[in-house]
Amino acid sequence: DPKLIICDEPVSALDVSVQAQILNLLEDMKARYGLTLIFIAHDLAVVKNVSDRVAVMYLGKMCELATPDQLYASPAHPYTAALLSSIPVPDPTVAATASGLVAGDLPSPVAPPSGCRFRTRCPRAQERCAVEQPQIREVADGQFVACHFPLVGDVAPPAGDDPASRPVASGGNGAGAGAPGGVDSTPGAPAGTPVDAPDEAPTGDGTWAT
Repeated sequence: DPKLIICDEPVSALDVSVQAQILNLLEDMKARYGLTLIFIAHDLAVVKNVSDRVAVMYLGKMCELATPDQLYASPAHPYTAALLSSIPVPDPTVAATASGLVAGDLPSPVAPPSGCRFRTRCPRAQERCAVEQPQIREVADGQFVACHFPLVGDVAPPAGDDPASRPVASGGNGAGAGAPGGVDSTPGAPAGTPVDAPDEAPTGDGTWAT
C-alpha cells in the first residue's frame, strides 16, 4: 500500500498504443489508491498530459516548478523555454526553426559551473550568475523558478536579503500535494531543500513530473 510511486521513464521506447495503456493504468492506480506519482520523463507531450505539476531540472538542480498549463504557456526559466522551443510542430508547411535553442556543450555533472549551472549556455546570463547560485522563488501565482533574470516576474533580490522575506514553495491538500526533487513543501522550510533529503515525503493524489 504505497503512498508514493517513482516512475522513471515508464513509457520510453514504447509503441504509442502501449504508452497509452501504461499511462491509463497509472491514472487508474492513482485514483484507486490515492497515490502520488513522481513521473520522470523526457517526452514533453507525455509530461504535460499526465502531470498536475511539473518540475524542470538541469544538471541535478531544480530550474522551475509550475502547473503544466502555466509552464508550457509562459515558461519563466530560459532552460524551460529552450526545451519547449525544441518541440517539433507536426505540420510540414511550418519551417523548422532554431529559435530558443541553447548553444554550447553540456557541462560535466561531476564538475558543474559555479553559480547557476545553466549560465554557460544561457543567453540571459550576467556576471552575477557565475558567482551566486539562484534560489528557487515564486515569480507568479504557483510558479517557482531558480533564476536571477527570469522570463517571468522580477529580477531576483540580491544575496544577503532577509531569508524570512523570501517566498517559499508550499504544498497543499489534494491533487499533487507534496514536493518533487529540489523543493520541500513543509511550511517554513528553506527554499531549495535538496531532492535527496526532503523533510516530508509527498503524499496525496497527484502526479509530479520532472
